[in-house]
Amino acid sequence: MTASPTSRHAVTFVLVTVFLDMVGFGLIMPVLPRLIEEVGHVSLAEASIIGGWMFAVFSIGQFAFSPLMGNLSDRFGRRPLLLLAVFGLFADYVFSALAPTIFWLFVGRAIAGICGSSYVIANAYIADVTAPEARAKAYGMMGAAFGLGFVLGPAIGGLLGEFGPRVPFYAAALISLLNFIYGWFVLPETLRPENRRAFEWRRANPFGTFAVFRTYPNVIPMCVVLFVFFFATAVYPAVWAFWGIANFGWSEATIGLTLAAFGIVTAIFQGFLTGPATAYFGERRLVFLGLVTSLIAVVGYGIVGSLAAVLVLLIVHGPEGFVHPVLTAMMSKEVPEDAQGELQGGLSSATNIAMLFGTVFYAQVFGYFMAEDAPVQTPDMAFLVAGGFVLASLVLYAALIGGHRREAPAE
Repeated sequence: MTASPTSRHAVTFVLVTVFLDMVGFGLIMPVLPRLIEEVGHVSLAEASIIGGWMFAVFSIGQFAFSPLMGNLSDRFGRRPLLLLAVFGLFADYVFSALAPTIFWLFVGRAIAGICGSSYVIANAYIADVTAPEARAKAYGMMGAAFGLGFVLGPAIGGLLGEFGPRVPFYAAALISLLNFIYGWFVLPETLRPENRRAFEWRRANPFGTFAVFRTYPNVIPMCVVLFVFFFATAVYPAVWAFWGIANFGWSEATIGLTLAAFGIVTAIFQGFLTGPATAYFGERRLVFLGLVTSLIAVVGYGIVGSLAAVLVLLIVHGPEGFVHPVLTAMMSKEVPEDAQGELQGGLSSATNIAMLFGTVFYAQVFGYFMAEDAPVQTPDMAFLVAGGFVLASLVLYAALIGGHRREAPAE
């Protein structure tokens, strides 16, 4: 059975939208330090703190509005909500490109966070227009678009940033506008009126997804490990660009290329090596290996002295990419098949909260230790502090698997 033109248009538009979401997220990272310094007339240390709060606003928007957007799409259909999200991204880029003050940059980031929850509607779209046996392939294509956007976004943002910190936003605004126009004329509605349901605020509560942990308490210890791990690794989106400028004098292009390299390494390890590595090491040992390499990498960034050493650490960093998917797989075995979606929703909420708090925390650490009156003035402290949290997640995980080994003979 071949896909209908309607299905092809819908899937194509969804893939482009997911791709642009990640391009937009990655695009801002190389140019954000200089844009904040320029608009706010602040130092790099102050800009890092402001950047952390901007990321927090973006994350809060995603966390709070993802359930709302999904429930509104069940009531009013997929098409209007997805088009609204795409137009909102266009508005975000325009706000950021024209922002005369820091306040308007925050407005843009809030809009981006709200509209960045479009992936929820994108998932529903895929379910609407593909047969059950073809959904795995379609979701795999979404994952590829997600990863490609993260690789290209920082690279494009860094290169365009050489012409000015606002130039990448004008380019992204144009792309989003063209995507909106394309969707307006060709995107079909896939949710039939008889399949829609009344909107209920109770279902749109973002904290409701945490209920899964009350129902399946066996996943809580592993979720705690994952939460601490995500809190630790939030140091990268929080300070990477600011750290590169302060430590090595990186340009926007260099920042973008290092982020792209990071994305490529992560994609290789997660996309191509997770399966073979799991078969060879087993799930428990593979998570342990990932946490150990994560600790080596994050501490290494705190002591390296050259770009060459950073590039070596990016490769050492790779096995960290095993931690999230393998721990998620381990937790999925603790719940029945009909609760997998509920589990993923709870894990998504937990990791989003960890990233939110972690990004704000490390931005504050970086800004404090870069200030002129800091007890020790260094751009590296955020990575060293993050190393302590990675070590904590490693210790928690070692205690967890040690407990499982002791329980095994009694089973």
